[in-house]
Amino acid sequence: MSPDTKISVSVNNKEELTYSVSFNGRLVIQQSELGFEFKTETAMNKGFEVTDRQERSINETWKPVVRSKHARVVNNFNELRLMLREKSDRKRQMELSFRVFNDGVAFRTKLYRSENNGNRQITKELTTFTIPGNPKAWVVEYGGYSSSNESEFFERPLSYITEKTIGGMPFLMDYGDSCWVALTEADIDNYPAFYIGTNGKANVLTTKLAPLPGEDSEGVKARFDGEVYTPWRVLMIGNTPGKLIESEIVQNLNAPCAIADPSWIKPGKSVWDHWWSGEVKMEMPVIKQYIDFASKMGWPYMLVDWQWYGTFGKPESDITRWAPQINMPEIISYAKSKNVRIILWLYNSDVNRNSAYAKAFPLYREWGIAGVKIDFMDRDDQDMVNWYHDIIKCAAENRLLVNFHGAYKPDGIIRTYPNMITREGVMGNEYYKFSTKMSPEHNVKLAFTRMLAGQLDYTPGGFLNVTKEEFKNQLPAVVWNTRAAELSKFVIYESPLTVVCDHPDNILNQPGADFLKIVPTTWDDIRFIDGYPGEYVAIAKRTGNEWFVGVMNNSQAKEITVKLDFLAPGEHNCGIWADADDANASPNNLKLTSQKVKHGDLLKIKLANNGGWVARIK
Repeated sequence: MSPDTKISVSVNNKEELTYSVSFNGRLVIQQSELGFEFKTETAMNKGFEVTDRQERSINETWKPVVRSKHARVVNNFNELRLMLREKSDRKRQMELSFRVFNDGVAFRTKLYRSENNGNRQITKELTTFTIPGNPKAWVVEYGGYSSSNESEFFERPLSYITEKTIGGMPFLMDYGDSCWVALTEADIDNYPAFYIGTNGKANVLTTKLAPLPGEDSEGVKARFDGEVYTPWRVLMIGNTPGKLIESEIVQNLNAPCAIADPSWIKPGKSVWDHWWSGEVKMEMPVIKQYIDFASKMGWPYMLVDWQWYGTFGKPESDITRWAPQINMPEIISYAKSKNVRIILWLYNSDVNRNSAYAKAFPLYREWGIAGVKIDFMDRDDQDMVNWYHDIIKCAAENRLLVNFHGAYKPDGIIRTYPNMITREGVMGNEYYKFSTKMSPEHNVKLAFTRMLAGQLDYTPGGFLNVTKEEFKNQLPAVVWNTRAAELSKFVIYESPLTVVCDHPDNILNQPGADFLKIVPTTWDDIRFIDGYPGEYVAIAKRTGNEWFVGVMNNSQAKEITVKLDFLAPGEHNCGIWADADDANASPNNLKLTSQKVKHGDLLKIKLANNGGWVARIK
């Protein structure tokens, strides 16, 4: 049972191994299976005896190196740990652990060596989630197990899910009557990520593991010759979707920081010489222009994108040598003179080939490079998960930040390795350049779905804002939402390293640029104010004594009320960047105002079509 007694778990071992979960006396997971199938062994899912049972309660507070949501994180749970042994002749064992928090439930299994030397081979994880009724669900489908995790979340009835579905995480459900549940996973290590499907019963969600390379969906998913833990299977639970947004359960399920001295890890914003804002050339004047941009905005980083080392993705590609038209020492020196540090883009196969990263990362540290952005992995099988860990650890040893693109969802590893500071795995701003899918509804839904897993490098900052009717794929890229909505992404979306997408000429001295100079990327507190997936979202975040409020709307103009009940007593100054009165026709326009506010005040906010609103309260 959870510390506040609202969430409870029941484990049944009479026949098959099953569990169920209740919230406020209501079943949210009906009796569901646990267990595994193997390539050369019989299934492990029934016929167990309990040989040991341990319970403990933890109530601790820890301080994250990188503050994504809170300056201090409360880790409070009750745990049940069962040692299970088969009654059959083989006497195989496994350990099953449940942790029950006030904001959810997590469980995982520990598997041991078999009596035979060599690998054990998992072909199927039998974990299911039996959902009562047919709740609303927000489903993202990637079409397979190899993808960049960049697709839309659609509102569907749970019955939409079939055996063929490969549904991504997090998987959000609205049960109605103040009950919200989201499925995801935490602490993925030496094990594949999982996806959602069914077993033929509409309300029984199954765990579909990403297969190893060379294996099909029925083949081997994981090999291990020693002990192995599954990732934590996480059920985030709350009476509002905001409770899930505020939750720290994913980070809490990871180990404490493994970096002895993480003081070098510095969050912040970065400029980006990216193809998104035009056909930017890889040449010295362009790079210096972006460094100057970062310096003028007071941002600590500049990301040098593709082609800095010439041709990529080829056997001859060398990530330790810069292209002939640029001078890396000069770039680094110039950036240092402007109080800016450099992050380098890398193609994943160039990093992996002949373990090139083992040579390159120490060299980058010698150069004074701040971090790396590695792209196009597009997998989350066991081998790729282990590769991520190798890269993150090597980067940490060489004091490099890591930003993965073409990446799988976060799993809370930022707690253990805070140099893993952000990642993509989201259909973000770059899609405005070549897709018509980037609706305001999609942007709102991201706060309630993908963001539940953790950091997302959405790359906000598109300042060429247009109406839906004006929108088209073009160069330079334009953005189908108002300027105020674009500003709100910097408050709402979680990314301690926030990479800004647009060209310097489109941002400098433009309305809203002043907000980008002052909005932080890390936070001491977070409060969900109101909203609903696809409708709108309003979130307040605090750094020090300042609160920032972000509101993002869908494509229908509306008026909402924001209650300032998160403020401390006393009078506060509130600076506001809002949709201008003509923002429906001229979405670049902002209305800047200021006023005095106090705790409990109600602010009525008019949101344009595709609009937004931000405030700084101090």
